[in-house]
Amino acid sequence: MQNSLFSVVAVEDDKVVGFGRIVGDGGLYYYIQDVMVHPEFQGKGLGRSLMKALMDYIRTHARAGAFVGLMAAKGLESYYEAFGFRARDKDAPGMVRVIE
Repeated sequence: MQNSLFSVVAVEDDKVVGFGRIVGDGGLYYYIQDVMVHPEFQGKGLGRSLMKALMDYIRTHARAGAFVGLMAAKGLESYYEAFGFRARDKDAPGMVRVIE
């Protein structure tokens, strides 16, 4: 999508079945947005593959100390913890990771 730093799309039979993108300033702030997998393809590792591609981009482009944020759907916090994210304080929504 236009104005994204990076995006990844999963296609099967000419149909988009998964998507994810990164927006931000390309320096210190990165936000993972719109990670979606069609319900028929959930539970098969596709979301994990999308997140791996997104995190590979961040690891390659972000410098130490960069902030990476995302908004996790309720109940999916542990899913994103596997990628190094942690829940923010209760009064601050979303999840965060700082690149080391």
